[in-house]
Amino acid sequence: MRRYLVLRVGGRASTRTLLRAFAVSAALAALTVLAAVIALGLGEMRISAVDVTRALLSDAGTAIETVVVQWRLPRVLLGVVFGAALGLSGAVFQSLTRNPLGSPDVIGFDSGAYTGAVMSIIAIGSTALVIPSALAGGIATALAVYLLAYRRGVHGFRLIVVGIAVTALLGSLNTYLLLKASLWQAQMAAVWGAGSLNGLDWSDARAGTLVVLALLVPLLWLGRRLRMLELGDDAAAAAGVAVEPVRLALVVVGVSLSAVVTALAGPIPFVALVAPQLARRITRAPGVQLVPAAVMGAFLLVTCDMVALNVPPQALPVGLMTIILGGAYLVWLLVAQSRKELR
Repeated sequence: MRRYLVLRVGGRASTRTLLRAFAVSAALAALTVLAAVIALGLGEMRISAVDVTRALLSDAGTAIETVVVQWRLPRVLLGVVFGAALGLSGAVFQSLTRNPLGSPDVIGFDSGAYTGAVMSIIAIGSTALVIPSALAGGIATALAVYLLAYRRGVHGFRLIVVGIAVTALLGSLNTYLLLKASLWQAQMAAVWGAGSLNGLDWSDARAGTLVVLALLVPLLWLGRRLRMLELGDDAAAAAGVAVEPVRLALVVVGVSLSAVVTALAGPIPFVALVAPQLARRITRAPGVQLVPAAVMGAFLLVTCDMVALNVPPQALPVGLMTIILGGAYLVWLLVAQSRKELR
């Protein structure tokens, strides 16, 4: 028997959520804060959790404040924001497709953003227009996949199959572009394509956070309609939902959340795939939920970035750690599915 928590705002508006989902989200948020504090203290200059807290409250020495607030905090903040954005993006597409493989990196939207960035680097010879090019590439790929998958509506399985095909085509195109590029251009594109939070500063943190917060406004408005779409197109239409316009709006918002991350940090794979499903299994919810997926994504990305920086002998891009995480998750999923079939 599921228990719900009802939240009322101003005596008129109200919403309800699973009590277990609320408790899990709160616990994950606390773990994310703990991981962030630990990450702020790790590095060549080790800083205790107490000194990190004092630096955040402007009550530490000048050197510690500089290291924690100016050098490390933008990276950790972006880990939280980008992880939440990827978790939300994955939750949107897994809900739309009603398939655990429905995530922007599997469907090809991240590949489209990478193609846009590579074309910008090769055509212009600098990273000046990488961010707008990556955003344009991701959104253009999403619209192309949507149109190719449209047959009197868009169904989840068709969207995934078309997305996988487009991913393969874009992968070939990216390889061709890199082979035709000069050595330094190929190196620049490869470094950006590894997916890393290295080199990001407060200007990037402000821009990324503002864009993600702006995208939350339409996502919150569309959230209730997303739940209705999970019941099926006919049931959603009977409830007054304009099915295709709402679905297209959700695709644009979901792609934008993923494309912002790819534009600023490069493609960070598997977080959007793994976070919603892990959150769903822990909360035991009947479907993918946005808030638990966002908090799980933030926790995973902050933790993976912390491990990538401090555990290997040499710091690695966080994208490599998330690939390891995603590979382990897929192996576990296959083993669990095979055991179910044997039963």
